[in-house]
Amino acid sequence: MAFFRHRFFSLAAAALAVSLIACSDNSNGEKGFSVSDPFPQGFLWGTATAGFQVDMGCPSGPCTDTYSDWTQWATDAGIIEEELTNGDPLEDGPGHWELYETDFDLAVEKLKNNGYRMSIEWSRLFTTSTEGVDDHETLRAMADPEGLAHYHAVFEALQERGITPLVTLIHYSMPTWIHDGVACHKDPEGCENRGWLDGDRLIPEMAKYAGFAAREFGDKVDLWATLNEPYAVVLAGYAFPGPERTNPPGISILNGGDIEYLTRVILNMVEAHARMYDAIHAGDTVDADGDGVDTQVGLVPNLAPTEPKDPERELDVAAAADAHQLYNRFMLDPLILGELDEKRDDLGGRMDFVGINYYTTLTVSGMAPLFSELPLFTFLPDTTDLFAARPDGLYKVAMFVKETYDLPVYITENGTVNKPDEDRGAAFVVNHLTWLRKAIADGADVRGYFYWSLIDNYEWNHGFGMKFGAFAYDVETKERSLKKLGEVYGSIAGANRLLPAVVAEFADETAYR
Repeated sequence: MAFFRHRFFSLAAAALAVSLIACSDNSNGEKGFSVSDPFPQGFLWGTATAGFQVDMGCPSGPCTDTYSDWTQWATDAGIIEEELTNGDPLEDGPGHWELYETDFDLAVEKLKNNGYRMSIEWSRLFTTSTEGVDDHETLRAMADPEGLAHYHAVFEALQERGITPLVTLIHYSMPTWIHDGVACHKDPEGCENRGWLDGDRLIPEMAKYAGFAAREFGDKVDLWATLNEPYAVVLAGYAFPGPERTNPPGISILNGGDIEYLTRVILNMVEAHARMYDAIHAGDTVDADGDGVDTQVGLVPNLAPTEPKDPERELDVAAAADAHQLYNRFMLDPLILGELDEKRDDLGGRMDFVGINYYTTLTVSGMAPLFSELPLFTFLPDTTDLFAARPDGLYKVAMFVKETYDLPVYITENGTVNKPDEDRGAAFVVNHLTWLRKAIADGADVRGYFYWSLIDNYEWNHGFGMKFGAFAYDVETKERSLKKLGEVYGSIAGANRLLPAVVAEFADETAYR
């Protein structure tokens, strides 16, 4: 464990990277391929959502998930007063829980999508503890009838429209009976439902939930993701919660938090994925799409290239390498290669694909270590824009997975804040897909791209102020309206390639810088 303690002191410094970006040359250079070459046959073109972010706001009445730790967090007066979330009323949401069929029709008709990334909300299925219960039929009887029926209907609707689902099981949120984020924010040692801090309780329950979902919905789902952006939870939940990102329980190591929490949470996440992987493969034995493979399971990290601020400065170069190891490899190495403190056969080989959430590149500046065995680094910003566009980075992270792990890739999130009629979002998509097509030409096994997001939604502690959607919606009527970004994305997905006219119009990187 000494290795992890030392590395997590480094991680504590690395946490500052969440909001720190630097500019660099975005030139594509020598591509060695034609931009208009088709994407692979069967490529999944989709959009991504998370249940907590899109479900609330139903036109017929309240449909907020009242058993979610994120609902608790977003509506708690004390958390709002601390400015750990902005207090936006959740019922201003797009109401996808009720309007999912409308949204799927729009995704097919306007975006030409054949894929959809979504989450099942654990708290929608099991509103009370399932501890001590393992039999599937008993669990099924305990499940919330509305939640169970809803997800069956969602998967049937997707299947009817020829849309392949990629299902995330834990997209940040968890039931309050497993994680009381508000109580643990106030007293992480004394709170009862400790979530990621209590692996002995959480991991078996999470694996049970994963196995239940796989058995229950496996006849409609072949692609499963266990955890979304583990480091976002670690950094914003247990290290440096702040204006850029906060997750419950919002414990800060700068304000009384224990740095050992970082070690504990990350190791619990590694173990949780491995046990969920095993449970999903055991539970889902049905080939839903007829391709000869009954299930594939992956993890969805938010990967980012790390670059030295000054390539001629030795400390910066060393810090960038250290940051890459911590930020991009720390969970993938154990779960793909089985490498932790020691070789772990019960961890290795538990990744069928890597889901990549990509938003930006991290620029690293090193500083002298406080102790000889502790290589500290920090991140110095040129801007504090968490979503500063660096389309070349999408190529780099796709090639990193190919060269390091040789696994298939799905781009599970890639997106930008965009207004309905502006070109910024269209330029963002065109330039990122140009670099993604280059990665495919250079051998990366990329099987799908899911733009974040289908529709404007609740962007966690930012509330409804950050609008990433391909569709906007009216808060009062819930009517959807296609953005310029959506028009352009639909033309690309429909043709399965970057059309020359689209490239000519939008491949101007100054449009989103």
